[in-house]
Amino acid sequence: MSDRIPEETINKILSSTDIVDVVSDYVQLKKQGRNYFGLCPFHGENTPSFSVSPDKQIFHCFGCGAGGNAFTFLMDVDGLSFVEAAQKLGSKVGEEISVSTAASEQDAPPREDEKQMLQAHELLSKFYHHLLLNTKEGQEALEYLLSRGFTTESISKFQIGWSLPSWDFTVKFLQKRGYSLDLMEAAGLLVRREKDQSFLDRFRGRIMFPITDPKGKVVAFSGRSLHSEDEPKYLNSPETKIFNKSRTLYNYHESRTIIRRKQQVILFEGFADVISASGASVENGVATMGTSLTEGQIGLIKRLTDSVVICYDGDSAGVEAAFRAGNLLLNHHLSIRVAMVPERLDPDDYISKYGKEKFQQDVIGASLTFMAFKLRYHKLNKNLNDEGDRLQYIEDILKEITQLSNAVERDYYIRYLADEFDVSLEALQQQLAEVNGAVKGKSKPAKQAPPPKPSIPRVQTKLLPAYQTAERRLIAYMLKDPNTAYKVQDWLAGTHLNIDEHQAIITYLFGYYEEGMPPGASSFIGYLPDERLRRIVTEIEMMSISEECTDQELMDYVQSVLKHQKMLKIKEKESERKEAQRQNDYRKEAQIAMEILQLRKSL
Repeated sequence: MSDRIPEETINKILSSTDIVDVVSDYVQLKKQGRNYFGLCPFHGENTPSFSVSPDKQIFHCFGCGAGGNAFTFLMDVDGLSFVEAAQKLGSKVGEEISVSTAASEQDAPPREDEKQMLQAHELLSKFYHHLLLNTKEGQEALEYLLSRGFTTESISKFQIGWSLPSWDFTVKFLQKRGYSLDLMEAAGLLVRREKDQSFLDRFRGRIMFPITDPKGKVVAFSGRSLHSEDEPKYLNSPETKIFNKSRTLYNYHESRTIIRRKQQVILFEGFADVISASGASVENGVATMGTSLTEGQIGLIKRLTDSVVICYDGDSAGVEAAFRAGNLLLNHHLSIRVAMVPERLDPDDYISKYGKEKFQQDVIGASLTFMAFKLRYHKLNKNLNDEGDRLQYIEDILKEITQLSNAVERDYYIRYLADEFDVSLEALQQQLAEVNGAVKGKSKPAKQAPPPKPSIPRVQTKLLPAYQTAERRLIAYMLKDPNTAYKVQDWLAGTHLNIDEHQAIITYLFGYYEEGMPPGASSFIGYLPDERLRRIVTEIEMMSISEECTDQELMDYVQSVLKHQKMLKIKEKESERKEAQRQNDYRKEAQIAMEILQLRKSL
């Protein structure tokens, strides 16, 4: 894995890296005992089964089996090569990796197109930003933004830019720098004219909002028209190899540290809302990409926090979207509140009209529980003075109450209905029982409840045979001490372990020690070339073993390994004896029976 980077450099990076800090950039971790637990980023789950050990500097998922060290985590979660992961970790601890770009690129030739796309987006993002702030051509757009309440600070923070109202400036700009125009069309930066197949700029005369992926790379743009006659109001990049809108949240990478610190995310609908809210000191905001909230976007949120405040537009469409988003978040067991924006305004307009203090206090600070929001939502388009609408409203709320898991909450909202509509508590409780019975047996949406505290997960695999457990415990102790490893090697006397993967692991381990490498699972995992073996080592490292191991305990494990091999030999001899018996070869049968007897005595 590391033939181009000196092992001492790798070990230096590992020893200077805290895997908890690395994983925390992607997974919301909570300490439980000596380890940290969170939701696995490699498979969907609602109960934490992903464990990080700061002592051993490894991670392991008890659900899907993923495991490894800080290097392999970045390789798996970001799709990096080993060299790229080493460079990323090295830069964090001040250990620069001097590997040629050409050599690095050879690791993943199919990704060269994506690298070119990312480079072009980054280049254009910086150029558009320069045009807006520093040129005569961008003056009108800059004045418009400042009149809308944007500041030069927020413009710089979000790298907002301006694209020239030219048909082919970007075409020439990219072509001059050696980019393939066909590739730039695939990247969503250019479009092709049908009549002569020539290339045109996709974005012309627009305020440019760069969009970054979860790793902070610019992958797309949203261009806002400056003049009302220019349609559409927002022109967005199409989906490409580097941009998938259903798995992207605007401002996610930039706000993740604040979200994690506050343990709450504010979910907006638009870019301008996020930027205005940031100027109002609400800096933990993200926005969907012009579409309804998706499962992929929820997955990003769950990496950072389990608490979401939905702050959509105050019009009826925004309220409907908030209701849908809330129910989707509820299905993922997140804690939800809804910030209602008065006067049918969107958050951006509200901040411009009333200022940041009122937005903080009267909108975000006054957010409702999701159930309280539903009480308001179900009143929309109903005339509660009308008996039919009033009864329908009561039934709608009773259906919502059946989904609450907390008995106090259920009682509170039943009493609320009784007081508001002057209905007896007994009648409502009877109706609630009927509604509950009507939905019984149907799949219910997830109930809103405080997210469960992570508990130490238990491995759901079947109990391993004694010999297999013995082999894993031997490996665990061999990983801790080279002397123990060579002692076990002598006792096995050339006998292989029964599980092929276990034998492969100790073969690599002896090679690792012979190269003078230090004991420790984290470093050894980076030495292993096979993902399957790395996963097994992390599973073994997560086993509970004593700090010290006596020679007698080690010998008992070795004997368990040897005993199993003798049992297999006995089974083989039994088959041979039966075959001799079938062929009436009594002498051979007797000879084999004696061999079986000797094997049994040696057990």
